[in-house]
Amino acid sequence: MPRYRLTIEYDGRPYRGFQAQAGLPSVQAAIEAAVLGFTGETLRIHAAGRTDTGVHATGQVIHVDLTKDWPTDVVRDALNAHLVKEAVVVLDAAIVGGDWHARFSATERRYLYRILNRKAPPALDRGRVWHVRKPLDAGAMHDAAQALVGHHDFTTFRDMQCQAKSPVKTLDVATVRREGEAVLLTFAARSFLHRQVRSMAGSLVEVGLGRWTKDDLAAALEARDRTACGQVAPPDGLYLTGAGYAENASK
Repeated sequence: MPRYRLTIEYDGRPYRGFQAQAGLPSVQAAIEAAVLGFTGETLRIHAAGRTDTGVHATGQVIHVDLTKDWPTDVVRDALNAHLVKEAVVVLDAAIVGGDWHARFSATERRYLYRILNRKAPPALDRGRVWHVRKPLDAGAMHDAAQALVGHHDFTTFRDMQCQAKSPVKTLDVATVRREGEAVLLTFAARSFLHRQVRSMAGSLVEVGLGRWTKDDLAAALEARDRTACGQVAPPDGLYLTGAGYAENASK
């Protein structure tokens, strides 16, 4: 059975997250229905990461084992034909080895958090950005974000329902930059805790608004206490932008 690696883009608003849930719309269910429509088989897909309700993706990676050895372009186009009524698109398909796994082979996950920082609300990007009306100091946010980089106990930025065995993670990248009216936060790590990115983004906005200092953010991290977290950013602005793998970690 050939194994296919698929790169997926989706708008998270119509779905109750990536993972399939009985009776609820999910990205996983939409893709598996497309696989069934294409191949006539009920197959399980596996993803690099599970996104929450309303969270988007520009570079989610999944794999699926198909019975027939189809050309990769046919797999991509056939699945997209069955996804035409969904907010999900297959960007790319490739054949990989049978021991390659979208989740367990991943060495990195990358996220982008988009903030629209202006007085007027979004029209075209409604539901796809966090609208913050008051001015944000992106430079101060970036400086403070460096306190989060490294190997830490991230209990403060961990959702109470998180099922990870340990709150200790290594955050490899945390950057904040301004592009016009947009403030863009990027994060990269091998793995993240449940709602860790949204929790860090919300606390960094406290810095950007002048309510917190870099030292306040560092103290919140050191507290290892969920109650020390700032506001949790809404799902609207969060995007899973990619996953890295040992054989091609830059993609």
